[in-house]
Amino acid sequence: MSDSPIPLSPLCQLPSGGTGRVCKLTGDESFCQRVREMGFGEAALVTKISGTTTSLCLVNGTRIALNHRAAMSILVEALPAGAR
Repeated sequence: MSDSPIPLSPLCQLPSGGTGRVCKLTGDESFCQRVREMGFGEAALVTKISGTTTSLCLVNGTRIALNHRAAMSILVEALPAGAR
């Protein structure tokens, strides 16, 4: 049985308007706990509204801005357009 792994990319690499499912958080435990509290827990759906250096995202109905380093530490599976 050979399952191919889901391709993951950092949140900052999602295109503007793109939606992804959070699959993995990297970084120290306090960072991971903080972003989970903000709504970026594993399996959460996040839409990147805009940004490159700072990413403006929509998660659980709330707009949240993340710096580039934080957005690099949130790995998402990109979802097809219109998926929710």
